[in-house]
Amino acid sequence: MAGGVVLSLGNLSTQYAWAFVGLSVTEVITASITVVIGTTLNYFLDDKINRAQILFPGVGCFLIAVCLGSAVHSSNAADNKAKLKGAGYSPTSNGALTNEELRNLEKGTGIIEEAKAGTAEFLLELEKRRAIKVFGKSTIVGLSITFFAGVCFSLFSPAFNLATNDQWHTLKEGVPHLVVYTAFFYFSVSCFVIALILNITFLYLPVLDLPRSSFKAYINDWNGRGWALLAGLLCGFGNGLQFMGGQAAGYAAADAVQALPLVSTFWGILLFGEYQKSSRRTYVLLFGMLFMFIVAVGVLMASSGHRK
Repeated sequence: MAGGVVLSLGNLSTQYAWAFVGLSVTEVITASITVVIGTTLNYFLDDKINRAQILFPGVGCFLIAVCLGSAVHSSNAADNKAKLKGAGYSPTSNGALTNEELRNLEKGTGIIEEAKAGTAEFLLELEKRRAIKVFGKSTIVGLSITFFAGVCFSLFSPAFNLATNDQWHTLKEGVPHLVVYTAFFYFSVSCFVIALILNITFLYLPVLDLPRSSFKAYINDWNGRGWALLAGLLCGFGNGLQFMGGQAAGYAAADAVQALPLVSTFWGILLFGEYQKSSRRTYVLLFGMLFMFIVAVGVLMASSGHRK
């Protein structure tokens, strides 16, 4: 149940992080932090069944990916600032627009509806549609939320490991351990309850200058709800399969499921227009980040062992 709590907190945090740092970078940083902390904890909880001489070099590759992810975000923010300035807008030192430009943005004045990805007009149109406005927000805010999400994600797998294998010997002698499926049920119930409480709270007490809403308005608004339900279904299947794999081959190796950022990058670049028309520096950093991530995932999978 504790694992469900931290997973719910991590999922909610990523919703805010995506708005600040983009889908690709958010996924790589959170997944890398998850592996660095979670894999290390699971390695010792699983009585070192994974090969340390292979496992920890992979963890090091994830650390490099985290650093490169932060650099990608900073470089892309500088690119966006240059695009806005080149298009006649006057971003301030932290990337914000002037008050007049922000008012025009809210009214839709001067924004091309069919803007090409990567252009200043595209960035302005995107900002207009966002629920969370990011122009003028500090880079540190987005990265801080992202790192917090990564720490939360890093704890749910070790918690599940403890639930199914009882390394701390909390059960009385002779009492059978929880099987994966029973533990997953309590994990899911806990995650649902915490998500319900947090989301209803933020409807009435929003953060980051979001508009106040209500539970009734939430129930009546089904715009995009189908995608949300599909995402939850896929997340449930993914978590269940990860736990089944962890019980068989060690939870440290099962963290290889964090290859998900590779898919997220595909979505982010090809479907959402991230990093279009960016500088060569941003592309080099992006390639380096993904390359280190691929290497790290491969090394992590190669370290897998067999539970006795």
